[in-house]
Amino acid sequence: MRKANAGQVRMIEAVLAVIIVFSAFAVSGNLPSNKNVARKEDLASIGLNALMHLDSDGFLGKCIDNAEWSSIREALSLLLPSGVAFNLTIYDSAMQQINTENIANSGLNSQKTTFVEYICVSQNATFRCYILHLHLAVMA
Repeated sequence: MRKANAGQVRMIEAVLAVIIVFSAFAVSGNLPSNKNVARKEDLASIGLNALMHLDSDGFLGKCIDNAEWSSIREALSLLLPSGVAFNLTIYDSAMQQINTENIANSGLNSQKTTFVEYICVSQNATFRCYILHLHLAVMA
């Protein structure tokens, strides 16, 4: 090969390298990404931690006593990861549902679902015990 053609070969090599790099980006963009929450145990732990955090200063019991269902929904939406759907049902000590509104962010249509049961006690002068059922799912 002559020295005059060496520059042309380098240009072809550079163009091929650019094509390979861009095709790698194009292919990797179509690959499925891993979810933040992979296992049911992780999902249950996240849900239990969220409920415990809300109940640590009495916020959860206060909201239940005052029937502030939207406040609970907003707080759970902030505490749970963005890829997690939830549905919370609150029962009194006689297992009668007391939340009149749906406390959820979307439907639970996933194969990775889990259930968390949590006992919450009101901090008022009148003793009230609430049983919370939190259903969690990884959004597809």
